[in-house]
Amino acid sequence: MVSRGNKFSRRWFLSLATTIVAAPAIVKAEAPSAGNVRRNTSSFALHNWQDHFDSLGNGILLSDTNRRTLQHWTADGEMRVYPTSVPLTDELTRRGYTEVVEKRENPRWRPTPSMRERNPEWPPVIEGGDPMNPLGTRALYLSWTYYRIHGTQDTRKIGRRSSNGCIGLFNEQIEEVYDRTPIGTKVKLI
Repeated sequence: MVSRGNKFSRRWFLSLATTIVAAPAIVKAEAPSAGNVRRNTSSFALHNWQDHFDSLGNGILLSDTNRRTLQHWTADGEMRVYPTSVPLTDELTRRGYTEVVEKRENPRWRPTPSMRERNPEWPPVIEGGDPMNPLGTRALYLSWTYYRIHGTQDTRKIGRRSSNGCIGLFNEQIEEVYDRTPIGTKVKLI
């Protein structure tokens, strides 16, 4: 990089200056800071359905609240993985076995009594199709009261702790899951 005697080239100097200016930003981007979660493909480690269920039946939904993923197996064994939003806190998280008992397109949303207590300013109902509806375009109702697997209009929530207890997916993805999930599909939240 030295040219014409002992003088440095302009290209060498610009390269050095760019490296010095950019290095702190690159190091900061690489290292997770305290309280931040590093998101990468390793967080999408998969489960085997056999570790949680005796048979596929008419399908299985397995939601991993730590990894923020939903694995969906159809009755013929095809499996797909989706990123999800999960409950804000462990107190709002219910874990265990349940099943899909109802399906709704453009579902109406009503806050639960505990949501209304925490947020009295929230409206008592938001109709389906409203862009402010937190259930998005589709919802799978579980046998647990108030718990759903649903879409979301707010795509910033996916991959984060952001719900009041439900599992959220991108609208395009819940529509796919909805179409492939019959009522009676087994569900487990871990």
